[in-house]
Amino acid sequence: MRLAVKLFWITCLILAPSGVLSGELTRTQVQSILDATPAGQKASFAGKSLAGADLHDLDFSNADLSGADLSGADLRGAKLVGTKLVGAKLLGARLNLAWIMGADFSHADLSGADLETLVVSAGLQTLPQEAAMFVGANLSGAKVTARFNLSDMRGANLSHIRASADMKNQSMGLIRTEFSQTNLTEANFQGAALAHVNFAFAKLSRANFSGADLSDADFTGADLTDADLSGANTTGADFTNAVLQGTKGYR
Repeated sequence: MRLAVKLFWITCLILAPSGVLSGELTRTQVQSILDATPAGQKASFAGKSLAGADLHDLDFSNADLSGADLSGADLRGAKLVGTKLVGAKLLGARLNLAWIMGADFSHADLSGADLETLVVSAGLQTLPQEAAMFVGANLSGAKVTARFNLSDMRGANLSHIRASADMKNQSMGLIRTEFSQTNLTEANFQGAALAHVNFAFAKLSRANFSGADLSDADFTGADLTDADLSGANTTGADFTNAVLQGTKGYR
C-alpha cells in the first residue's frame, strides 16, 4: 500500500500539465517521490512549482530541479549534492546550511536569497569536483556568507549582494565569503558589500565592481584585467601581485 501511494505521487508529478502543481506539492508528497525513486535513478521535479514549500533538510542529491520554481522555498540544510538546478527560480529562497557540492545553478535566479554557511566540501578544502556552478546565475541582493572557491561563476550577476564579513562576530577566526580561485570573468558586483571578502587568485577580467565596498578585500594574485573599479571603496584592499592591466578606476 505504501509503495502504491508513492508511485501514485510520482505518476501525478509526471503527468500533470504545466502550472497545475503550482505550490500544491506538500513536503510529505515530495519526500514520498524522493523515497520512491529507484537507486541509480534521478528524481525529477524539472519545471514544477515548489514555491514557498517547506523543504528543509530533504535530500535532493542528484535530482533534476531544472527550471523548477523554488521561490521563497525553505531549503535550509537540504542536500543539493550533484543536483541540477539550471534555470531554476530561487528568488528569496533560504539555503542556509544547504549542501551544494557539485550542484549546477547555471542561469538560476537566486536574487534576494539567503546563502549563508553553505556546505561546499567534505573537508576543509574544496576539491575541483566539489565546486558548484553558477554560470550566468542571478544572485543580486542575496545575503552571502560562503566559500565559492574554484566555482565557475562566469557572467554571474552579484550586484548589491550582502557579503561583507561581520567583524563583530569573529570569535573563532575570520568568517568571510571566499571567491579564491573562482572564475568570475565578466561578473557583475556593482554596488555590492564585499568588505573583507577573499578574491585571491580569482579570474576577474572585465568584472564590474563599480560602487562596491571592497574595503580590506583580498585580491592577492587576482586577474583584474579590464575590470571596472569606478567609485569603489578600496580602502585597505590588498592588490599584491594582482594583474591590473586596463583596470578602470583603480587608484
